[in-house]
Amino acid sequence: MTIKCVNCGREYPEQGTPYKCLNCGGLFDISPIEYYPDRVDRNSAGLWKYKHTFQGLSRDDAGVSLGEGDTPLIWATIRDRQVAFKCEHLNPSGSFKDRGTALIATFLKGRGVQSVVEDSSGNAGASLAAYSARAGLDVKIFIPASASGPKRRQIEFYGAEIHPIDGSRSDVTGALDKYIESEEIAYASHAYLPVNLPGYATAAYEIFEQIGCAPGAVITPTGQGGLLLGLYRGFDALKRAGLIKKSPYMVGVQAKACSPLWVLAKAGMSAYGFVTEGPTLAEGVRVKRPLRAGMLLQMMLSGGGEFVAVEEIDILRGRDELASRGLYVEPTSAIVWSALEQIMDRLPDPVVVMLTGSGYKFSQ
Repeated sequence: MTIKCVNCGREYPEQGTPYKCLNCGGLFDISPIEYYPDRVDRNSAGLWKYKHTFQGLSRDDAGVSLGEGDTPLIWATIRDRQVAFKCEHLNPSGSFKDRGTALIATFLKGRGVQSVVEDSSGNAGASLAAYSARAGLDVKIFIPASASGPKRRQIEFYGAEIHPIDGSRSDVTGALDKYIESEEIAYASHAYLPVNLPGYATAAYEIFEQIGCAPGAVITPTGQGGLLLGLYRGFDALKRAGLIKKSPYMVGVQAKACSPLWVLAKAGMSAYGFVTEGPTLAEGVRVKRPLRAGMLLQMMLSGGGEFVAVEEIDILRGRDELASRGLYVEPTSAIVWSALEQIMDRLPDPVVVMLTGSGYKFSQ
């Protein structure tokens, strides 16, 4: 199991923490995850029972943990069918990001890093701030000035230094790019670094264990697409281990105001110039140029799934529908409801819906 540049094939260096290839500037990715049932450590808590699947971490790396993973699977009757909701909003910092951040923080600490920086619309920043506090790392978070108040306060309470940036989510990334050009600091990017992907894959192992079989379909909010890709690779690892016969149909959900993956899947790469970055309540998926778009599109167009776009008017309605069933999530997570309504009739059972962020992160 290795980490390599997808462009030139060079392996990740044994020292340092570059977020992109030092040879060609390409994106790093991990090799296929290998899952061995007899190596699952049932004496470890949460996702750490699957440590043997974590590429990029050495055996000696002590896990930076706040108790992430082992989130419940809650069943509800929707249109006379049983649907399972995977409650990732119940992770320690209130979002699925904790599965990936635990591995990123462990990786960085294992390489002697003391200070880190990240750009985020909120949840990744809150998660990194929490795990940096746990690991004893100094952290700076670049966020949109318009980021949800509760998320901003959460980041501040963990002790992180906030840099609010006016403009779009892309402007935030641009400001951080300029900063790291002038400062020697580790970029703990949940988008660039691939070590978080095996962390997201652990949700697939949990779902398999909770249901006792592979889901027929999995629906998840999709911005950069890390969770979608991690889940896909987790189920693929289970299939190659002989534990399931077929991977589930994967559904990535985007807000129509900023839906690049949906647009590209519908109209092809020539439509990239028509992708908008409009304002949306689903701020966590407002990503105009997902770094791993090519991987995600290849995965979906091979018959493994599809992308669905949700109208803005349906987002808060979805939040309220979920809340009426005892599931309180933020708008970014609530976009799954409209997607469920749009395509549920043609999805195979059992259907699993990922609830990615807590409702306590949103103040409206």
